Amino acid sequence: MVALERKRKGADSSSKNGTKKTKAAVSSSFILHSYSRLPNINQVPEAKSVPLDIFVWGTGSMCELGLGPSSKNKEVKRPRLNPYLSEERLEGTKVVDFSVGGMHTLALDGKNKVWSWGCNDSGVLGRDTSKAKEVLKDLDAEDSDDDDDGDLNEEESTPALVDGLESIKGTKIVQLATTDNLSAVLYDNGDVYAWGCFRCNEGMLGFLRDEIKLQKTPLKIKELKNIVQIAGGKDHLLALDTKGIVYAWGNGQQFQLGRRVLDRHRFRSLEPQQFGLYNVKYIASGAFHCFAIDHDDQVYAWGLNQYGQCSFTDANGELEDGSLITKPTLIPSLSNKNIIQISAGEHHTLALTKDGEVFSWGRFDMKEVGIPKDKLPESTFRDEHGNPRSVPTPTKLQFGKKKDNGLKIKAIGTGSHNSFAVTEDGFVYAWGFGDTYAPGLGPLDDDVEKPTRIVNTATKFHNIEIIGAGGQFSVSGGVKIADEDEGEDRLEKYEEIDE
Repeated sequence: MVALERKRKGADSSSKNGTKKTKAAVSSSFILHSYSRLPNINQVPEAKSVPLDIFVWGTGSMCELGLGPSSKNKEVKRPRLNPYLSEERLEGTKVVDFSVGGMHTLALDGKNKVWSWGCNDSGVLGRDTSKAKEVLKDLDAEDSDDDDDGDLNEEESTPALVDGLESIKGTKIVQLATTDNLSAVLYDNGDVYAWGCFRCNEGMLGFLRDEIKLQKTPLKIKELKNIVQIAGGKDHLLALDTKGIVYAWGNGQQFQLGRRVLDRHRFRSLEPQQFGLYNVKYIASGAFHCFAIDHDDQVYAWGLNQYGQCSFTDANGELEDGSLITKPTLIPSLSNKNIIQISAGEHHTLALTKDGEVFSWGRFDMKEVGIPKDKLPESTFRDEHGNPRSVPTPTKLQFGKKKDNGLKIKAIGTGSHNSFAVTEDGFVYAWGFGDTYAPGLGPLDDDVEKPTRIVNTATKFHNIEIIGAGGQFSVSGGVKIADEDEGEDRLEKYEEIDE
């Protein structure tokens, strides 16, 4: 990315990022020496229990959709119910939660079992998929297509149980986390188990210190205890404990670990370490940038920022290629807004407020931010030809054509270059990069500039609860609306809103 020109510089340039630190960011030594005296301020969340129907869509050439090995399931243009995750297939239960990585997914069922599917090159599925039968394409068949390279790996494309988690008795899994090359689970006793590996710009980085390069089955991360939340980026993980302290490990080449990692100590980055951030109640991560919210409702960001995805500019009000926020830095424009969820892609970010409003910022090239070109804020950065490139200012999104229509959002999700917002009564709005069908809006001639409601037969009578996305595919989970009249009324309401 070339250096960008800003349409209008911000007024506040009193510090390098127009911000200042508050008490949530202190020295690591302070936390180390004060740990035993710090009170417990966070609680481990309860295990989720609402049974969900799981829908998948997008491009699944690497088994991402989990719809079985048939080659016809490589492209799904709109949400499709996954039959392999039905109550019958899961022996009397359903999925209650899931996490989407770059090319794989973990799903938790109501019996505390974890299922996985997708590309298993880095051991992220937590099970052996090497025994899959190889199905070759018949080039002489009448229906042979030069663009069709045969069926998928049956073991990777079909959801199956993760090995080794069933033996951990007396605990419940309360959260799943996924990166591009690693998977993790959090138990209600505060323990974290993980498997897979981390990668960096030079290739394989490893799993834990210099001892384990690739971990194919779940392993307890002994350095962590009393954890209440985990969050995955592209190749790093964050963890938050009961005392409000944040830990990070994995690849730190873009300062996503909140600290400088010297090359001679690169394997130490594979060991979870705190980096001076405490009094925190919530964490989130994009591919290369991270966020934390403290108990004073202050929002912090760090990591890669060349598209303003951390919501910062430099002291001159400019953005440059390779811009980095080297340590947790306060975002004044998001603080005290009651932010309850943050979801971030490769170069863009969404934030959801308690009142159901969504703010968006970051890269514009593939319409990731969901702001129409004619409604871009004055802070928008443009290239030398005047084309918008990024929006570093958190900007409120509009859903539906009518302004002030009363719509409230309850959940948000992001893929690498696309985004989602789930309304209070369970409809999904999508926008962003469209070539891989990841928005779920069917065949598209271009990227989707503004939030557009997903309309399809499979989900029209479902109340979607959670949503997530990877590199080129997406997953949602919802509850079927039993009352037909209620379902029809909901459809009519949104048809009026979107007119």
